[in-house]
Amino acid sequence: MIIKSPQTRQEFFDYYDLRWRILRAPWNQPKGSEQDELEGQAIHIIAVEESKVVGCGRVHFNSDEEAQIRYMAVENHWQGKGIGNMILAELEKKIIEKGAKKIILHARENVVKFYQNNGYQVVKPSHTLFGAIPHYLMEKKV
Repeated sequence: MIIKSPQTRQEFFDYYDLRWRILRAPWNQPKGSEQDELEGQAIHIIAVEESKVVGCGRVHFNSDEEAQIRYMAVENHWQGKGIGNMILAELEKKIIEKGAKKIILHARENVVKFYQNNGYQVVKPSHTLFGAIPHYLMEKKV
Protein backbone atom coordinates (compact mmCIF):
# COMPACT_ATOMS: atom_id res chain seq x y z
CA MET A 1 0.00 0.00 0.00
CA ILE A 2 1.35 3.40 -1.00
CA ILE A 3 0.07 6.59 0.67
CA LYS A 4 0.85 9.70 -1.39
CA SER A 5 -0.51 12.77 -3.12
CA PRO A 6 -2.07 12.12 -6.53
CA GLN A 7 0.31 13.17 -9.29
CA THR A 8 -1.04 12.11 -12.67
CA ARG A 9 -4.24 13.00 -14.47
CA GLN A 10 -5.37 9.37 -14.04
CA GLU A 11 -4.68 9.39 -10.29
CA PHE A 12 -6.73 12.58 -9.88
CA PHE A 13 -9.53 11.10 -12.02
CA ASP A 14 -9.55 7.92 -9.91
CA TYR A 15 -9.37 9.96 -6.70
CA TYR A 16 -12.43 12.07 -7.55
CA ASP A 17 -14.27 9.03 -8.89
CA LEU A 18 -13.74 7.21 -5.58
CA ARG A 19 -14.98 10.24 -3.63
CA TRP A 20 -18.10 10.38 -5.79
CA ARG A 21 -18.82 6.63 -5.70
CA ILE A 22 -18.46 6.31 -1.90
CA LEU A 23 -19.63 9.71 -0.64
CA ARG A 24 -22.16 10.93 -3.20
CA ALA A 25 -23.51 8.26 -5.60
CA PRO A 26 -25.36 6.24 -2.92
CA TRP A 27 -27.49 9.35 -2.30
CA ASN A 28 -28.11 9.98 -6.02
CA GLN A 29 -25.86 13.04 -6.11
CA PRO A 30 -24.47 14.07 -9.51
CA LYS A 31 -20.88 13.74 -10.66
CA GLY A 32 -19.11 16.96 -9.69
CA SER A 33 -20.80 17.12 -6.28
CA GLU A 34 -17.71 15.43 -4.80
CA GLN A 35 -15.68 18.58 -5.43
CA ASP A 36 -15.83 22.10 -4.05
CA GLU A 37 -14.22 25.51 -4.54
CA LEU A 38 -11.23 24.67 -2.30
CA GLU A 39 -9.78 21.79 -4.37
CA GLY A 40 -6.94 23.94 -5.73
CA GLN A 41 -5.86 25.06 -2.25
CA ALA A 42 -6.15 21.66 -0.58
CA ILE A 43 -3.71 18.84 0.11
CA HIS A 44 -4.97 15.59 -1.41
CA ILE A 45 -3.90 12.12 -0.26
CA ILE A 46 -4.60 8.74 -1.86
CA ALA A 47 -3.97 5.13 -0.91
CA VAL A 48 -2.84 3.08 -3.90
CA GLU A 49 -2.72 -0.70 -4.14
CA GLU A 50 -1.46 -2.24 -7.41
CA SER A 51 -2.07 1.03 -9.32
CA LYS A 52 -5.66 1.30 -8.02
CA VAL A 53 -6.81 4.16 -5.79
CA VAL A 54 -8.52 2.43 -2.85
CA GLY A 55 -8.71 5.31 -0.36
CA CYS A 56 -8.49 9.08 -0.17
CA GLY A 57 -8.74 12.17 1.98
CA ARG A 58 -8.24 15.90 1.77
CA VAL A 59 -7.31 18.79 4.02
CA HIS A 60 -7.64 22.51 3.56
CA PHE A 61 -6.77 25.32 5.96
CA ASN A 62 -9.45 27.58 7.38
CA SER A 63 -6.70 29.71 8.97
CA ASP A 64 -3.03 29.37 9.93
CA GLU A 65 -4.21 27.73 13.15
CA GLU A 66 -7.06 25.52 11.90
CA ALA A 67 -7.11 22.73 9.30
CA GLN A 68 -10.21 20.91 8.10
CA ILE A 69 -10.25 17.32 6.88
CA ARG A 70 -12.87 16.40 4.29
CA TYR A 71 -13.77 13.73 1.77
CA MET A 72 -12.26 10.73 3.55
CA ALA A 73 -13.30 7.59 1.66
CA VAL A 74 -12.16 3.97 1.35
CA GLU A 75 -13.39 1.40 -1.17
CA ASN A 76 -16.05 -0.72 0.51
CA HIS A 77 -14.12 -4.00 0.32
CA TRP A 78 -10.98 -2.31 1.70
CA GLN A 79 -12.68 -0.81 4.76
CA GLY A 80 -11.56 -2.09 8.16
CA LYS A 81 -8.02 -2.83 6.97
CA GLY A 82 -6.30 0.29 8.35
CA ILE A 83 -6.30 2.36 5.16
CA GLY A 84 -8.31 5.16 6.74
CA ASN A 85 -5.81 5.28 9.61
CA MET A 86 -2.91 5.55 7.15
CA ILE A 87 -4.56 8.35 5.17
CA LEU A 88 -5.51 10.22 8.33
CA ALA A 89 -1.95 9.91 9.69
CA GLU A 90 -0.53 11.35 6.45
CA LEU A 91 -3.02 14.23 6.46
CA GLU A 92 -2.17 14.99 10.10
CA LYS A 93 1.54 14.93 9.27
CA LYS A 94 0.97 17.52 6.52
CA ILE A 95 -1.15 19.63 8.89
CA ILE A 96 1.54 19.61 11.59
CA GLU A 97 4.21 20.48 9.00
CA LYS A 98 2.15 23.56 8.03
CA GLY A 99 1.90 24.61 11.68
CA ALA A 100 -1.84 24.34 12.38
CA LYS A 101 -2.79 23.81 16.03
CA LYS A 102 -6.27 22.34 15.60
CA ILE A 103 -7.97 19.99 13.14
CA ILE A 104 -11.71 20.01 12.63
CA LEU A 105 -13.99 17.80 10.57
CA HIS A 106 -17.65 17.00 10.16
CA ALA A 107 -17.94 13.23 10.59
CA ARG A 108 -20.80 11.13 9.39
CA GLU A 109 -22.50 9.34 12.26
CA ASN A 110 -21.19 5.93 11.15
CA VAL A 111 -17.51 7.01 11.39
CA VAL A 112 -17.54 9.01 14.65
CA LYS A 113 -15.96 6.03 16.47
CA PHE A 114 -13.15 5.84 13.86
CA TYR A 115 -12.22 9.47 14.54
CA GLN A 116 -12.57 9.06 18.30
CA ASN A 117 -10.14 6.13 18.10
CA ASN A 118 -7.73 8.55 16.39
CA GLY A 119 -7.93 11.20 19.12
CA TYR A 120 -10.79 13.38 17.89
CA GLN A 121 -13.51 14.65 20.22
CA VAL A 122 -17.13 15.35 19.35
CA VAL A 123 -17.81 19.07 19.79
CA LYS A 124 -21.49 19.06 18.85
CA PRO A 125 -23.99 17.70 16.34
CA SER A 126 -23.46 19.40 13.00
CA HIS A 127 -25.62 19.20 9.88
CA THR A 128 -27.63 16.47 8.16
CA LEU A 129 -26.37 15.88 4.62
CA PHE A 130 -28.90 15.10 1.88
CA GLY A 131 -31.58 15.06 4.58
CA ALA A 132 -30.36 11.62 5.63
CA ILE A 133 -26.80 11.58 7.03
CA PRO A 134 -26.28 13.13 10.49
CA HIS A 135 -22.84 14.71 10.95
CA TYR A 136 -20.90 15.70 14.06
CA LEU A 137 -18.35 18.48 14.38
CA MET A 138 -15.19 16.93 15.77
CA GLU A 139 -11.79 18.39 16.63
CA LYS A 140 -8.29 17.40 17.62
CA LYS A 141 -5.56 19.63 18.99
CA VAL A 142 -2.13 18.99 17.45
